[in-house]
Amino acid sequence: MKILLAEDSKRYRQLITDYLEKCEFDFVVAEDGLTAWKYLEDEAAPNVALLDWFLPGMSALELCQRIRTRTENQHYVYTIVLTTKSQRGAVLEAMDAGADDFLTKPFDPPELKARLMAGKRIVLLQRELIAVRDCLRFGAAHDSLTSLLNRAEIIAVLRLELARARREGTPVGIVLADLDHFKRINHTFGNSAGDSVLQETARRFRSGLRVYDGVGRYGGEEFLLVLPGCDLASSIGRSDAVRELISGEPIVIPQGSVTTTVSMGVVSADSTVDTSVEMLLEKADKALYQAKRDGRNRVVSYDVVTGSFAASY
Repeated sequence: MKILLAEDSKRYRQLITDYLEKCEFDFVVAEDGLTAWKYLEDEAAPNVALLDWFLPGMSALELCQRIRTRTENQHYVYTIVLTTKSQRGAVLEAMDAGADDFLTKPFDPPELKARLMAGKRIVLLQRELIAVRDCLRFGAAHDSLTSLLNRAEIIAVLRLELARARREGTPVGIVLADLDHFKRINHTFGNSAGDSVLQETARRFRSGLRVYDGVGRYGGEEFLLVLPGCDLASSIGRSDAVRELISGEPIVIPQGSVTTTVSMGVVSADSTVDTSVEMLLEKADKALYQAKRDGRNRVVSYDVVTGSFAASY
């Protein structure tokens, strides 16, 4: 735990720093509010802030308000406002500004340590809550086996990208991909082998796509790829590159290794043609099954402008 002491009184600054050193706390010191805020803005900001009520440049009240209006991604800072007896009437004002606790001068060192230890417990609890929240958020949006986006989330990504494409007049590539003969892997080697294949396939999908492309597990051994800015020709090219990446090296499973191929159906949303998410997915699905009928391990596309399927790749 790192502590910020913001105190303009030389006497109290020395008293508190001596005690913090004695207790072997990790701390930094600021003599004014502006310096204190610089510490608090840093990525490695202190976890607990001891703030004197009156600070040159920026008061404890202003510091508390700034701390509480930061984004939720920044870690929680437990704030203790240092007051004198004459300022005790302003404690409620400090609490309204976001302060967590206050300590009246003069104070006993054990009382200071008790407040700091309480702050430490609150900070640790906050971290645990954030970790649980992030875990729940991830679990709600991602497939538990592959860690790809789940069906609902990847379709949500598709809707967002289509809306953006319509505003900007750009295309979006949509790809449905299905592992070939996946049930045979499960039947021959067992479900654990199938899980290993799905996990490695998901990793290869991620490695073969751009950071802003979307990829999710659409269901079973089927995946949905969303390729912003890709017309039909570039969507086909990117799909074929990913197809080769997946089949290029055997996938290690508990029983040894297995070579896996994938069939892909590709369609591109053109800003000049009125298309819906449902229609695009339907056409991509039909192209995918055409690829299956044509022999698997290939890419088949559907052109929304001409209304026809293209040759296999």
